[in-house]
Amino acid sequence: MFYQLYEISHAAIAPWRAMAEATHLFYTNPLNPVSNTIPGRQLAATAEVFERATRRYGKPEFGITQTNVNGIPVEVTQKKVWSRPFCDLLHFERALPPGKAQGPRLLIVAPMSGHYATLLRGTVQTMSEYADVYITDWTDARLVPASEGKFGLSDYIDYVINMLHFLGEGTHVMAVCQPSVPVLAAVALMEAQGDQFAPASMTLMGGPIDTRENPTAVNKLASEKPIEWFRDNVIMKVPFPHAGFGRDVYPGFLQLSGFMSMNLDRHITAQHDFFNHLIKDDGDSAEKHREFYDEYLAVMDLDSKFYLETVDEVFIKHSLPKGELMHHGQTRVDCSKIVNTALFTVEGENDDITGLGHTKAAHDLCTGLDESKRQHYMQPKVGHYGVFNGSRFRAEIAPRISDFMNSHKK
Repeated sequence: MFYQLYEISHAAIAPWRAMAEATHLFYTNPLNPVSNTIPGRQLAATAEVFERATRRYGKPEFGITQTNVNGIPVEVTQKKVWSRPFCDLLHFERALPPGKAQGPRLLIVAPMSGHYATLLRGTVQTMSEYADVYITDWTDARLVPASEGKFGLSDYIDYVINMLHFLGEGTHVMAVCQPSVPVLAAVALMEAQGDQFAPASMTLMGGPIDTRENPTAVNKLASEKPIEWFRDNVIMKVPFPHAGFGRDVYPGFLQLSGFMSMNLDRHITAQHDFFNHLIKDDGDSAEKHREFYDEYLAVMDLDSKFYLETVDEVFIKHSLPKGELMHHGQTRVDCSKIVNTALFTVEGENDDITGLGHTKAAHDLCTGLDESKRQHYMQPKVGHYGVFNGSRFRAEIAPRISDFMNSHKK
């Protein structure tokens, strides 16, 4: 019912949003002499802030058309190469010069945690300088018909295994944040079965492998409440007329409210600064604000089974580090079986989402892995986002990942 009320309120405010758009167009039209006055800019700024605050943000585009390989610009073409109901696999194919090797084949597993895979646009852009990049493009659960069934943590693990089989032997895998747990589990299951398609290396970045040490505010919230609280308070049914009508989900708009409440003061200040930038006609600063929030405010629904199992197994029970995680309730995930896939873990010094030690804990679980096949790196002066994006990622983290992949080929 709450989801339906959200949809109704969004529809009800549509005429006001249209009026705001019209007002913004009128007071930014260069043929309108008022557009160059302070009152005109104030009216235009007010209209734009209102329209953006009430808009539903759609799925962004990656928009990656070019990269640099050894300083040489090359064209990039995005292609869908594998598809299932809850995920597409995208390939960023580079038009390398004849005779130039593609380099390591890298599967980037994006988080299924509310935002779209495009949040890793900078990650893909940077890694395409070093590798032949593929990325998981998770589907908004409200767009998946209920007839396709539920999607849980074990299904996520299956998807990772299937994609590694599709990409072939010698593939490298990188998990950013949330997927570190299912990726580590997938590799452990593959190694236990002697699967030849187990990746040559896996890089886990800012992932919640073991959240018991140095817990953050996010971890404390999950551990302080029973799983029944989450089931009763955040799970809702997708309303008509969405394709996923009737599916139980954790709605994107509810996730977004949680994201923003964690740093509410910062978001309020950002909106105030944006308003002032518009009045001052500071186009560059205003455009940076638009780019960031166009991505940040675009959220997707998560299937309830995946969300609840992740909260329960990862943040409440700590099943993986305890050696109690079960795949489809039948096979225990044993990370000590990993003996061939090299392991590289990356953490950020100031990460307030995934605390220091959470990701590094993977090394304690992979007891069968030789020291020559493992490495840990802590990046100074970066938070969670800086672990996989930004200047320090480009200059300090990405080259280390590249070196690690090239040092552990099959």
